[in-house]
Amino acid sequence: MYDQPRPNPAHHAMTFDQMLERVRYEGAYPTRERAAEAVHNVLAALGRQLTGDERVDLAQCLPVEAALTLTAQLPDTRHLTGWGFVKDLAERTGATPATARWDTGAVLATVTRLAGPDLLGRILRRLPGGYALLFGQAELRRPEPAAA
Repeated sequence: MYDQPRPNPAHHAMTFDQMLERVRYEGAYPTRERAAEAVHNVLAALGRQLTGDERVDLAQCLPVEAALTLTAQLPDTRHLTGWGFVKDLAERTGATPATARWDTGAVLATVTRLAGPDLLGRILRRLPGGYALLFGQAELRRPEPAAA
């Protein structure tokens, strides 16, 4: 009984307005519009990096407006590390890397809650190193292939 995988616990559906309020709280943004801008920018950037079933499954966990932002992006051929993701976001939005990192943390903290631990683990396995910290998780070393 204990060795069988357990499904993700039920996550409460969140409306887009609730998501914006959560991001506004997480990021200490002065306005709802600033939170919406962060959500749009970060999810668009994530949509350029995330592919496969994880992208589809994450979109299903998000409010419709957020899911559309994520899935409207064509996946990028460059696989960016976590720091590369932040630098790319800063360049695209004209923000400083510090502001881009702040926005990323505020948005992805909310995404983490919506995705749940199982899906988040799958997402992190699909992305290059450095993303766990952006999602507010510990960055574990990936095992190196054994030398033959």
